[in-house]
Amino acid sequence: MSAVTRIDHIMQSVREHIAARTYPPGTRLPSIRAQAQAAGVSVSTIVEAYDRLAAEGLIQARAGSGFYVTAPLAPLNLAALDPALERDIDPLWISRQSLEANADVVMPGCGWLPSDWMYDQGVRRGLRKAARSHSSDLTDYGSPLGLEALRQRLARRLVLSEIDAAPHQIMLTDSGTQAIDLLCRFFLEPGDTVLVDDPCYFNFHALLRAHRAKVVGVPYTHQGPDLAAFEAALQEHKPRLYITNSGIHNPTGARLSAMTAHSVLAMAQRADLYIIEDDIFGDLETRPATRLAALDGLSRVVQIGSFSKTLSASLRCGYIAAQTAWIESLVDLRTATSFSSNRLSSQILNSALSDSGYRKHLERVRYRLSKAMDHSVTQLERLGLTPWLHPREGMFLWSRLPAGHDALSLARACLPQGVVLAPGPVFSQAPDAKQFLRFNAAQCTDKRVFSVLKRALDKELSV
Repeated sequence: MSAVTRIDHIMQSVREHIAARTYPPGTRLPSIRAQAQAAGVSVSTIVEAYDRLAAEGLIQARAGSGFYVTAPLAPLNLAALDPALERDIDPLWISRQSLEANADVVMPGCGWLPSDWMYDQGVRRGLRKAARSHSSDLTDYGSPLGLEALRQRLARRLVLSEIDAAPHQIMLTDSGTQAIDLLCRFFLEPGDTVLVDDPCYFNFHALLRAHRAKVVGVPYTHQGPDLAAFEAALQEHKPRLYITNSGIHNPTGARLSAMTAHSVLAMAQRADLYIIEDDIFGDLETRPATRLAALDGLSRVVQIGSFSKTLSASLRCGYIAAQTAWIESLVDLRTATSFSSNRLSSQILNSALSDSGYRKHLERVRYRLSKAMDHSVTQLERLGLTPWLHPREGMFLWSRLPAGHDALSLARACLPQGVVLAPGPVFSQAPDAKQFLRFNAAQCTDKRVFSVLKRALDKELSV
C-alpha cells in the first residue's frame, strides 16, 4: 500500500466518524502516536493526514493539546448508523426497494399484503362519505388527540383483547411507526438501552439508532422472548425500554404464551422497565393471543397499532393506548412535532371500520393467508428451506436455508432478476442470521419467487 493510499485511508476514516456523529464538534481525535499504532502506519502518515484534514476545515490543532473536530454536526445519516452490512441489503434499503419497486418486481420479503387483498371497497365508501361532509372536515386541522369517534371505536375494539382503555387514553398517530417514534422521544435519552426481540422487525433497529439508543437483542422462542436471556439482559444492561410484538410476531410468526407474558411483566416490574407492544398484525389472528397490555392494565405497557396491513397503507393512521398521564404528555409532544392529527384519514378509516364489510374482508384474508402459507411452506421445503415455525396465522415465514448458503448472497443474486428478498441479518445480529430469510406467504403466489430462488441456490452450490 502506498503512503498516499494510507493517508487517504486515515482521512476517510475520520470523515466517516464525523459523518456518523461519533466525532461530534469538539471531539479530541486520538493522538498522533495512538492513531499510528492503532492503524499500523508511521507517525508521519498520521501527521500528514491530520494536516490535510485541518486544511479542509474539518479539524484544528490546539498547541500542546492535540487535534479537535471543528466541522459542524453532520446531517443524520441513518445508513451510517446501521450494522456493518452491505448497503444493498441493509434495513432502510430493503424498505426503499420495496416501496419504490415497479409493477414487474416481486417482493416475497416485504411486510404487507398485495394491493388486491386490501379493503379498497371500504376505503372508496369512506372517501365518498368524507366528500359529502362539512367543509371544515376537509380543510381544517384535527385535534392532536385525534378524531373522537375513531378513538371510541378503538376503545371498543381493545376490549376484545381484554384491554381496558377509555377514549381519552387513546391518541391517534399518522402511523404505527410514528407511534413508536413519539414513544421513543417520550421515554428515551441518547445512550439509553432498549431491548428488542432477536429476530425482530428490522425498522425497530433503524428507528432506535435514529434516537441514539443502544440496542440489545434477546433471543425469541416459539413462546416469546427467552426468559433466562431476558433476565440476564436486564441485569447486565439496565434497559429503559422493551419493544415487541405479542400478537403475531414479526418475522417469526410466533405467539406470546401466557406463562411467558406473566414472567416478562414480573421482571419488567422489578427492573422498572417500560414496554411498547406493537399489535399491528392483531386483525390477522384466528384466535386471540395473550396481550401484555391486558395483563398489565396499561401501567407500564403501551400498546400501539394501525390498519396499514389489513385495510389501507395509504390511510396513514395509527394509535397509542397508554395511561392517562402519559397520553397528556404525548399529546403535547405530538403538537410540537406534527401539530395535529390527520383529520381526513381518521374519518375515512372510521367509516371503513364501521362498515360491516370489514369483518367479511378479514375472514377472506385469513382464509387466503392460510392457503398461501401451506403453499409457501411446501414450495420452500422442496428447495431445502426449513421453516423455523409453521405459523397457523399471519403472513410471515422465518425459514432456514440449506447448509452452505448465505442469505445476503442470495438477496444480491435475486435482485437483478426482479425478486426482493429479506435476509436474516436485517432482522437479527445473531451469528446464524445469515442462514435465514423472511418470506411473506401472501407475496409468494408468483411462480418467479421460487424459480429465481432455485436458480440462485443452484448457482451458489456450483461456485
